[in-house]
Amino acid sequence: MADKIATREAYGSALVELADKYDFVVLDADLAEATKTVKFKKAHPERFFDCGIAEGNMISVAAGFAAAGKMAFASSFAMFAAGRAFEQVRNSIGYPHLNVKIGATHAGITVGEDGATHQCLEDIALMRTIPGMTIINPSDAVEARAAVEAAMQFNGPCYMRFGRAAIEVFNDNPDYKFELGRGVTLREGKDVTLVATGYMVPLARQAAETLAAEGIDARVINIHTIKPIDKDIIIKAASETGAIVTAEEHNVIGGLGGAVSEVVCEACPVPVIRVGVEDKFGKSGKVAPLLEEYGLTAENIVAKAKAAIALKK
Repeated sequence: MADKIATREAYGSALVELADKYDFVVLDADLAEATKTVKFKKAHPERFFDCGIAEGNMISVAAGFAAAGKMAFASSFAMFAAGRAFEQVRNSIGYPHLNVKIGATHAGITVGEDGATHQCLEDIALMRTIPGMTIINPSDAVEARAAVEAAMQFNGPCYMRFGRAAIEVFNDNPDYKFELGRGVTLREGKDVTLVATGYMVPLARQAAETLAAEGIDARVINIHTIKPIDKDIIIKAASETGAIVTAEEHNVIGGLGGAVSEVVCEACPVPVIRVGVEDKFGKSGKVAPLLEEYGLTAENIVAKAKAAIALKK
């Protein structure tokens, strides 16, 4: 059975692993144990700064480091990094296009018992509206590590979304290559395309297996970079399969589904059905029942794929 590792764990480990290769500092807002930046704090205390429970200030401090020529990683829960600190992210990082990387953990429903106040389902939508903001949502620990290094290799603001829950590792193969802004075709197919991001990618793969057993050939695409999105791979899939289902652990408004729909509507109109949280807040509970209640399952992706196929002209 494949290993399961939370992407937040991979984030913390990557910071330590890459510390000698790249020149950067790490900031946190009193959540280092949870965001896993505590690993960097222990390894390089002189390069770690705890800004306390003051996320807006943390972003401003990170902007100061970047303005002085030092790449900075600012970490907190997604709800606080994207929500509470939005104004500072927009005006202090986005507007001057500074080299700050935001490590946002505990995104989505899989935060579980922390409940609606901490289950950020709006962060991708918020970050997409900031001009020049790169958004990465890795699908497993291997991709999370690769995403961190990719963020270090370019100069500009970046929002990286990591999860609390352990997730199946499936990118651990010698052919895996992470390219910023490029989607990955995990499975070829001709009848429908499943476009997924983050936690939902393994579920899309499961859905494709179920569909295959029923004689439906589903293509599976992993979109790890939400912005800039890979328009070419989406347009190609739309033209060749004629129907798309998106899957994300996020509100269906403004996230992956919205981004894919924008591309398809402008370039190659075909049916698009979105799997995600249907414009609702989360709630406290165990992860598995929450995913079932909110329709973030392989079974729901299968049902939506069949519905999308039925809409094809």
